[in-house]
Amino acid sequence: MKFSRLLIALLATGTMTTASAQEKVLNLYSARHYQTDEALYANFTKQTGIKINRIEAKEDELLERIRNEGANSPADIFLTVDAARLAKADELGLFAPVKSKLLEERIPANLRSPDWFAFSTRARVIVANKDAIKAEDVQNYEDLANPKLKGKVCSRSGSHPYNISLMAALIAHIGEAKAEDWARGVVANFARTPKGGDTDQIKSVAAGECGVAVSNTYYLARLLRSEKPEDRRLMERVAIIWPNQKSYGTHINISGGGMLKTAPHKESAVKFLEYLAGDDAQRYFADGNNEWPAVAGVPVKNPALEAMGKFKADSLPVATLAKNAVAAQRIYDRAGWK
Repeated sequence: MKFSRLLIALLATGTMTTASAQEKVLNLYSARHYQTDEALYANFTKQTGIKINRIEAKEDELLERIRNEGANSPADIFLTVDAARLAKADELGLFAPVKSKLLEERIPANLRSPDWFAFSTRARVIVANKDAIKAEDVQNYEDLANPKLKGKVCSRSGSHPYNISLMAALIAHIGEAKAEDWARGVVANFARTPKGGDTDQIKSVAAGECGVAVSNTYYLARLLRSEKPEDRRLMERVAIIWPNQKSYGTHINISGGGMLKTAPHKESAVKFLEYLAGDDAQRYFADGNNEWPAVAGVPVKNPALEAMGKFKADSLPVATLAKNAVAAQRIYDRAGWK
């Protein structure tokens, strides 16, 4: 777990408590691990004079920490990636409802719940080896279960939140029974046992270990923007396919967060959430970390996102993804998607 020096000092002196509620401070627990976020936070402090004390760790570690700290938790905001992870925090009763006209106006209704908000989006696309797979054969997520792809599909674990959220969306669109049939069909098409992250799946597709996989778009954007020649050569062998453009659209996941019930600096917390919905922060998400802004109409200058082109996004409410997360995991388990 990575602590800021200032945060350690505050904890050591006991000043990071409700007694300091009036200070211009924000205590942030973040499961986002992107170096580009440094500029995002620094700009908030520059605009508001509110200092950010930050703890970064994995989601489960942070959630356990918040629960153990209880009413004395110094945390004001919990940030993470993936709707399923935000839902877990919500189920634990950690978030406080935030009433903000700005957030309601800026963040689309399908990208927020009463207790948390999405501030950036990422799409889960199909990647295919140009020499091994015809693009017309994998235009939809459902196509990954087609027997013609037997021995050609690579995937990360079925227990990973990215795949759980995709399954949660499929449940909403085609129902649990068909979603389970799909999962069984994909498992039957595996080229190997699920392993690695999204970048590993992209590299396996490029290398011909498998013909097709799914990946979040920002991993692809990183490779497209890489200064390493080998990364650019790798991407020349991979086709990026936007699934389900003639039906419900490509699955969208999010990065977001909310204010905690026990937040000692509630005013600062609301200001921070509103800041994340502002144009400056939205551009940081896009240009810095290759995500799409949650706020419509924010101009983006990211060559990799521009190269991937425009697409029809699934408009399913992210709260629905959260609701279906448990059923999604059960389906993967029954299908043998380890």
